Amino acid sequence: MTMPPHGDGKVTLQRIAHDVMLARGFLPEFSPAAVAQAERITHAAVATDPAVRDLRALLWASIDNDDSRDLDQLSVAEPMADGLVKILVAIADVDALVTTSSAIDDHARTNTTSVYTAAKIFPMLPEKLSTDLTSLAEREERLAVVVEILVAADGSVKGSDLYRALVLNRAKLAYNSVAAWLDGTAPAPAKLAAVPGLEEQLRIQDRTAQALRRVRHRNGALRLETTEVHAIFDGGMLADLVPDEKNRAKELIEDFMIAANGVTARYLDAKGMPSLRRVLRVPKH
Repeated sequence: MTMPPHGDGKVTLQRIAHDVMLARGFLPEFSPAAVAQAERITHAAVATDPAVRDLRALLWASIDNDDSRDLDQLSVAEPMADGLVKILVAIADVDALVTTSSAIDDHARTNTTSVYTAAKIFPMLPEKLSTDLTSLAEREERLAVVVEILVAADGSVKGSDLYRALVLNRAKLAYNSVAAWLDGTAPAPAKLAAVPGLEEQLRIQDRTAQALRRVRHRNGALRLETTEVHAIFDGGMLADLVPDEKNRAKELIEDFMIAANGVTARYLDAKGMPSLRRVLRVPKH
């Protein structure tokens, strides 16, 4: 990769990130075959399998960073009898467009994640897919893999399931504004208030997430506090590093994703399939 000459702080950081990616065994760029494959994909996947459930009527919503376009999860809650709550977590069904062992799949298998650095994001999937054709974007019908979790009032999981479904994101919400509303320090964000029933929907999700968290900590889960920062650039130069702190909305999504990961691992184990793991290597100084 040919990088511009030194002098631009952001470009310098991009160069460093690129080199570190290579040194750590990641692929910072998509192969020509992966690029060509992405160019051939022109439409979002459609539901052709009769087993795909139609869940578009539910009050799905996403909560992510303000500027995120690669929306990979939605959530919704359904109160049940005896204090039970059914939590549904929809995960973008990338497999509907990216075939196994194709060039894009090989790239994703190597990196296993999008890599976020101060100056650049190295996406696991081509942005044409991650920010558009597979993104669970607002007001777009999309195929998803749904993880269903039946949670009791005490936070214990009483049942689970996993299946494919067609979903519709009713509102693209942001962590900070949702957290401020949940904490009672700000009114409901406009997009939240505009969807009838969505405010109560998120209240139920918040209560259920907190119950799941309490059970997890009673069972010995560790709480690791780390400081993350968001880089602010001015004319290509790094101007500031702003703390990106945890809040109630981020914890809600975190709790649901941890629960969904547990359901998925148990599902794979029941099917006699190995669960997927990524070993994180600690850099040596």
